Amino acid sequence: MSKPRALITGTSTGIGLATAVHLGNNGFEVFASMRNLAKSSELADAVAKDNLGVRIVELDVTRPDTICAVVDDILRDGPLDVLVNNAGVGGATPLELVPESEHRAIFEANYFGTIGMIQAVLPHMRERKSGTIVNVTSMEGRIAIPNQIPYSASKWALECASEALAHEVYRFGVRVCIIEPGVIMTKIFENSAPATRYASDSPYKQIMRRNGKMFSAGFRIGEPPETVAKVILEAITTDDPKLRYLVGEDAKSFVAGRDKISDEAWVEMGGDLSDDEYNERYRSYFGITLE
Repeated sequence: MSKPRALITGTSTGIGLATAVHLGNNGFEVFASMRNLAKSSELADAVAKDNLGVRIVELDVTRPDTICAVVDDILRDGPLDVLVNNAGVGGATPLELVPESEHRAIFEANYFGTIGMIQAVLPHMRERKSGTIVNVTSMEGRIAIPNQIPYSASKWALECASEALAHEVYRFGVRVCIIEPGVIMTKIFENSAPATRYASDSPYKQIMRRNGKMFSAGFRIGEPPETVAKVILEAITTDDPKLRYLVGEDAKSFVAGRDKISDEAWVEMGGDLSDDEYNERYRSYFGITLE
């Protein structure tokens, strides 16, 4: 019996790399794609060490020509069972200060790039009446996070598309699932440094600083990307599939807490609160301690 075949985007580091290795170690033939093959050494070393069935390929999700070339090449040799859309970019800046070009670039990678991948593989999966599409969003696809509006908005858009798509393709035997990590120990923050701005003289410095505290709380939990990889494997192999999978204790606490408070209570946290007042509301609402 042939191995199931999976295409994963954004595998040079973090969640994508961990997922490529984990699926390779669990009986999958993996096509691990990344925009820049010069960054493939970490994955290549892991593949060689465990003699995994992982093939590293060049693919830029913002370039339709590379999407078509890679998908056509894969399908030429056999079916594609799983698509994991993981590639994406971040940024942390108040909306007033985000250049429009940067806002668009985040959507190009996080939303339109994923849509392009889906449109490339979906006719094949629909005709086979089999296949799973995994879209990696974020807990920020469920909660609108200040200081990260382009990133949050792109993940909200992808959540919307994923839910509607799951409905559209259900009768064709194609599954869609959404993976929603919290703060994961990856290089996304390092990689998004050019789109991250903090200035002590900014009128938004309080929002910027408190956004950083949220991530610091996640760093203290220290959830590794392998945790997300394990959830992705579970999502694509389970006999009892779900649409959404929250990953990480911070994501679960944050989303559960946000669901229990009003929109107005969430918005009011942006008011002129002292650190003690803000931290106490955060702990009370979300069960997370900020320092």
